[in-house]
Amino acid sequence: MDITHVSYLRWIPLLPLLGAAVNGLGGAKIQRRFGKSWISALAVAPVLLAFVFSVAIGSLHANIAFWVDPLSCTMILVVTGIGGLIHIYSTGYMHEDDAYWRFFAYLNLFTFAMLTLVLGDSLLLMFVGWEGVGLCSFALIGFWWREQVNTTAGNKAFIVNRVGDFGFILGIFLIFWTLDAAGHGSVVFREIQEHAASLEGHALWGVPVVVLATLFLFVGATGKSAQIPLYVWLPDAMQGPTPVSALIHAATMVTAGVYMIARLNFLYVMAPQTLAVVAGIGAATALFAATIGLVQNDIKRVLAYSTVSQLGYMFVAMGVGAFAAGIFHLVTHAFFKACLFLGSGSVIHGMSGEQDMRKMGGLKDRMPTTFWTFLIATMAIAGTPLTAGFFSKDEILWKAYSSPFGGAGLWIIGVAGAGMTACYMFRQVFMTFFGETRADHEVAHHIHESPRSMTVPLIILAAGSILVGFLGVPEFLGGSNRFEQWLEPVFAHAGAAAHGAAAAHEAAHASHDVGLEWTLMLASVAIAATGFVLAYLLYYRKTLSADAIAAVGNGAPYRVLLDKYYVDELYWAIFVRGTLLLSAICAWFDATIVDGIVNGAARLTVTLSWLDGLFDDYVVDKLVNVLADRTYDLGARLRRVQTGNINAYLYVIVGAVTIVLLARLM
Repeated sequence: MDITHVSYLRWIPLLPLLGAAVNGLGGAKIQRRFGKSWISALAVAPVLLAFVFSVAIGSLHANIAFWVDPLSCTMILVVTGIGGLIHIYSTGYMHEDDAYWRFFAYLNLFTFAMLTLVLGDSLLLMFVGWEGVGLCSFALIGFWWREQVNTTAGNKAFIVNRVGDFGFILGIFLIFWTLDAAGHGSVVFREIQEHAASLEGHALWGVPVVVLATLFLFVGATGKSAQIPLYVWLPDAMQGPTPVSALIHAATMVTAGVYMIARLNFLYVMAPQTLAVVAGIGAATALFAATIGLVQNDIKRVLAYSTVSQLGYMFVAMGVGAFAAGIFHLVTHAFFKACLFLGSGSVIHGMSGEQDMRKMGGLKDRMPTTFWTFLIATMAIAGTPLTAGFFSKDEILWKAYSSPFGGAGLWIIGVAGAGMTACYMFRQVFMTFFGETRADHEVAHHIHESPRSMTVPLIILAAGSILVGFLGVPEFLGGSNRFEQWLEPVFAHAGAAAHGAAAAHEAAHASHDVGLEWTLMLASVAIAATGFVLAYLLYYRKTLSADAIAAVGNGAPYRVLLDKYYVDELYWAIFVRGTLLLSAICAWFDATIVDGIVNGAARLTVTLSWLDGLFDDYVVDKLVNVLADRTYDLGARLRRVQTGNINAYLYVIVGAVTIVLLARLM
């Protein structure tokens, strides 16, 4: 093992932490004295240097607290590479913000937490990063804290994620306790994998422990990676600055759940019931979010629901055991979604803060770099052939159909979601960049292209949205899927565990795999093309009326989609109002019952004390006083015999002696 590489490794997460510490503790003074350029350098340089170190360590396998293998290496390249571009973009986007230093302190701290999450060699260290990104997301989403809607969104993200994190903690505890009972107590990934067989045969509440533990961990994943039912925080996270949206949605936090399942692939293949749940939730989320994205009008909110939907595809891949395909889509998605979010930020910047697509249009010629990069990223997310999204999404759809854990149902849902994705993404392009501008005169007058600090990252990300896909060209298209080969050492055990089911499944399909794969690929491309054509006819040519479609059923279906199936309202009524009602009941119980008992006890004590006082005054004191008075009277009477006359005393003595003698004689 190369000691130099180990030294590099520790600096990958520590450099962003150092940047966060410097900007967080001294950023205000540095900004006042030296200007924002120093803040930019202190924020961007650590992340870019971490990216350089990430490239330098290559395929190192280090048996230390920070664990690098092909999977974690892929993740740190994404986090530092995409994250570094977002940092550069932010220097232009946030340049006029007074709290410039604070923003970059949070951004660096977020990067440190995400690197800790993906590099940690144990569940506990992963959980440190897991909670770290949750805390930083709260700070970044509510960064513009003077507006209540922003702080509310930050609180929502924090609280919803705590619900999922509770399940994550239970999963960690259950794995450790069960392994400990078998004499192999550990939370280190390699040791869990080595002794995973010890979990078999153990059950809790009648459910196999490995199934229950992986379900608990998946609850955490639904929170962090915004899947049904804990997806509701992610669309509201758009209240944060656009670079935050790009960082959370593209390269970091929301992919944590996908990474966690990939890292624990050896446990999940032992629990096919859990895999079915993961695939089902992923497919439902992909389709559900896509339908909502069809009618949203906020440029960032469309992308938010797109992220939820794309994460659903990644979980479908995880659920059918296609772990490498899921990670491949994670990587390609990082490029085109970062490009889309940063592109939307460029549009918002050029439109003087406007986010409503109904007030845009005609930006193609005024913002050409933003337009072309946004278009390329849109083509990628829509699965246009030869773009990165095409290769990764098609691989997931094929695995969803052909995997022993998948089936035709998952493929149909996935393809339907892909068609909707193409429709709402090109709807966004046509509404934003084509036609006549719908902005008011003042905004239209100031429309401009963004500075190079913002457009250069867009160009790099757009290039990646095409080129990265060629790392995973499948065999039936003449490639060797080098990305899957790169990750093969990580998922080898999972493949071996699923080998029996896979062998039988492959034997049944061996004769027509290639032809079937071509057919399914062409079908998915055709459906995506249909989505594009619908968007083209509705929002560019306008030969079809969007208003007429929205009016179907008296507008009820449209309103349901526009209002996001009223899920937020439902959660508010059940959980928020339910919690408030429970709090009110508890407050009433405390004020009426608990306080009543306490106050009653106090009044009883006061009454008893008053009665005790009366008894003391009128009984005890009276008896004592009467006894004292009688003693005094007796003393006064006896005192009279003390005359001081010696003759009297002699008479008394003689009298007493006489009486005694007489008594004895008698």
